[in-house]
This record gives sequence, C-alpha cells and structure tokens, in this order.
Amino acid sequence: MAIQGKNIRVLVIDNSAVYRTLISTNLSSKPGIEIIATAVDAYDAQQKITQLKPDVLIIDVEMPKMNGIQLTKKLMSESPIPIILISSANINVFEALQAGAVDFVKKPDGNHSVSAESFIDELYGKIKIASIAKIAGNIQKRTVTTSDSPSPNASASVSSILGNTLKDCSDSVCSSTLIALGASTGGTEAIFEVLRKLPAKIPPILIVQHMPPVFTKLYAERLNKFCAMNVKEAQHNDVVLPGQVYIAPGDCQMRLVKVAGTYKISCKGTEKVTGHCPSVDVLFESVAKESAKKNIGIILTGMGKDGAAGLLEMRKKGAYTIGESQESCVVYGMPMVAQNIGAVMIQASNKDISGILMKHLNTLG
Repeated sequence: MAIQGKNIRVLVIDNSAVYRTLISTNLSSKPGIEIIATAVDAYDAQQKITQLKPDVLIIDVEMPKMNGIQLTKKLMSESPIPIILISSANINVFEALQAGAVDFVKKPDGNHSVSAESFIDELYGKIKIASIAKIAGNIQKRTVTTSDSPSPNASASVSSILGNTLKDCSDSVCSSTLIALGASTGGTEAIFEVLRKLPAKIPPILIVQHMPPVFTKLYAERLNKFCAMNVKEAQHNDVVLPGQVYIAPGDCQMRLVKVAGTYKISCKGTEKVTGHCPSVDVLFESVAKESAKKNIGIILTGMGKDGAAGLLEMRKKGAYTIGESQESCVVYGMPMVAQNIGAVMIQASNKDISGILMKHLNTLG
C-alpha cells in the first residue's frame, strides 16, 4: 500500500511495446504516479517485483506462456499486491477479479469504443484506488453492527439476527417489496457473496455496479450461472418482476419508473452523476421517488460517496437500509459515507448481508 503523500510506484507488465510506451509515458505525467519499470512478460515481471517492490501492478491479460490472470493468481497466493488487469478482449471479468485483481480497465480497440485518453484517465483513477485497497487477509469476520437510529456504536450478535432465514419469500412479500443494491471497487465479489445465498423466490433486485459496457452483460451472465434467481443485464422498459435480478448496463443510467401502475426499468442517459454512469445515487433516488413498496437498500464496497445520498433518501421514505462493514470492504468509502450521514440502519460483513436481508423479509411476511 502506498504511503500517504508519496508517489504511487507502478510496474507496467505488457508484452506489447506500444502499450508499455503508451501507459508509461502518459501515466508518468500524472501527479502522484511514478512508473518505476516495465516488464515484457510474467517471468520478467516476477524478477522486477522482487527487486523493486512496486505499490501497484498493471498487468495485461493477453500475454504468452503465463497470462495475466494466471500471474495474478500466482502473485496473490505468494505475496499479495494491488493489481489492475487490462485487456483489449472481452475477458471473463468474474474470473479476473476472483483471481485477486482489485479492478480492470478495457484497452482501446479498433472500434474506438474506448479512446486512449479515456483509457489512461480511467487507469489513473483505478491506480489511486488500488493503492489504498485492502487486498491481503481480507478476512470477513462475522460481526454485525445494527441500530434503529444511525448510531455507529450499537451492536448485536450475528446469531441473534440471522437464525435460519434463507428460505423462499412469500408471494405477498415478493410482490410488495423491492431491493436496490449499489457497489463499486470490490463489488463484483461482494455482490456475488450476497446473491449466491439467496433463494429463487425473492423480491426483484436492481443493481448498479460501476463497470464499463460489455462487462456488465458478461458479469450478469456469470452471476446467472451461480445464483438461484434469474440474473440479466437490464434493458429499457423491462418489467420489474419477483425472482429477477437486473444489472445496470455499463453505459447508461438505470432508474425505476412506474408506468400505468406497473414498475419498469428505464435505461436512459449517459451523463455522469456523482462521477459515475451508471450511478448508484440515480437508482436509489428513483426508488425513493417512484416506489411505494417496502423497499430495501444495500450499499457495498467502493471508493467515493456514490449511493450515500440516495440511500438516505430511501431511508427517509421508510426503506430498510444495509451497509457493508469496514472489515469486509475492499475499499470502505461509499458505505462509510452512507453510515456517517445516517443512511445506514445496519452494518454487516458481506458474508452476513444475505442472512440479514432474508431475516428482514421474513418479518414482512
């Protein structure tokens, strides 16, 4: 982890001389970044990591002999270090992050869907996040903090809250409740940790995970293979139904709307809100405004404050709100801001959130 006030020392690992030059030259001009070396492959990289001890690694996925995901797995098992994976292909995001990478960035391609300038800007932002991310020994203790008021000091034992709760919801709860969830850095794994334990019969779940286009569809498809409910990338005018999980597309804002008495999803607008598109605040605020259901809001790991204001609006409208606790967050940013402004009713490790959610849903039935 980089020391506050010091430059973040970065090692760039890519078998393409063009990209090594592009990344090194452009990032070197950014404040707070020092490119200490480049490496042409995994073996070259391992020697330089030992010698130079960088703060953050940028690793290309498509490398010969040992690819970026294989190298990430090896490094994380031996000496964990913050890693950002880059790729020009539509990589398996779930596998990349599960390997231990903090984040990933899409390389520019021939279709010009990603420009060199936006690539460098995004990489710069992710490097700063990665330098403070918790990666080693991210042990998610089963500790829960709960409160009827926003006090961060009240607590309750896990066993008294959870019980045996992971069972199907009643028809009345499924039709009268809506769940909105938001996350950023570290969120793909945290979301999976929450969703994988939930039953097939559950209220609709709307999710914003900060992620670029294409990757959101791949991520939804991956989740769909491992979760009991149906998971899909949301489309404009989708009807919101129980047992369905809707992942916001990576290139537009997702909102809940009510049309002729029916709840639907709106996927419109590419403007950034709280610095993001899609934005968690946009989703949460639309749920607070449009839905008269017994709503539930969940905010997970991520840098910044996106979602905090929207979650507070949901709570003011009577929603039950949950925030991921610091112990399991890769970056305790968004949940911390939400907690500090009084938006969170209960904090918990991401491993415990599904049980707390189901316990609450059972009380509604």
